[in-house]
Amino acid sequence: MQLKFLQFRSSGAAPKVLEIVDRYDVECVPPSFRSNKLEYIKDSSIPKNCSRYLQVNKHMKAPIYIYYQLDNYYQNHRRYVKSRSDKQLLYGLKYNYTGSCSPEDANNGLPIVPCGLIAWSLFNDTYSFFHGADALKVNRKNIAWESDRNHKFGKHVYPFNFQNGSLIGGALLDPAIPLSDQEDLIVWMRTAALPSFHKLYGRIEEDLHADEILEVKILNNYNTYSFGGRKKLVLSTSSWLGGHNNFIGIAYISIGSSFIFIALVFMLLHVKNPR
Repeated sequence: MQLKFLQFRSSGAAPKVLEIVDRYDVECVPPSFRSNKLEYIKDSSIPKNCSRYLQVNKHMKAPIYIYYQLDNYYQNHRRYVKSRSDKQLLYGLKYNYTGSCSPEDANNGLPIVPCGLIAWSLFNDTYSFFHGADALKVNRKNIAWESDRNHKFGKHVYPFNFQNGSLIGGALLDPAIPLSDQEDLIVWMRTAALPSFHKLYGRIEEDLHADEILEVKILNNYNTYSFGGRKKLVLSTSSWLGGHNNFIGIAYISIGSSFIFIALVFMLLHVKNPR
């Protein structure tokens, strides 16, 4: 049994944020394939099941956010970022022009919905959590921004001809579920600016207690081996500033405070020298 210990973040503006970080892309490859990881990940006949054991050494208060983290993954590459059709995501087959999605715009003469490299490369590792023999419930609803669900992905747009080519990039999509309810896709389509990023997978809505051992059953499906990428599982609590990366919270507070200060200055100037 391999244990990964909680990393306690006690400094900075988010002193109460606790994280467990587990890199699993190497350990989840069978020893006989570690010298040729590409052969392992491309061979569908090889089981991709993997179990990891995480030890919680401090009490983690719910909700506990589950993220997957990818390193050395350039979602900000110019061609990759442009390989999508926002109008098709909203209107589906009613919108015919998908040239920006090339080379994943059509297959066998039929359009692909959703088209483009971003959707085609959708992350498809999965995680299940257990306390001994008891499964730990993971809430996978409302992981995407509400504005994206309501205004950027169509409620009557369904996957069509998706991942039907000879080369499968990532996850499949249920053709019976509209894009507005495909939250994994919506989260993935909001591309990251930096080559190391994490995206929300779900939430554990019960406390985790000190010294508990979690078993995580992983399906290690996603190919990061062809470009030297790394995969990590992150469990994190949050503070009033959000997660451990508190840069955005500090930036918002700083900019907002500066605007309030400028507004007060102009108000005083107006009171002192009215027109």
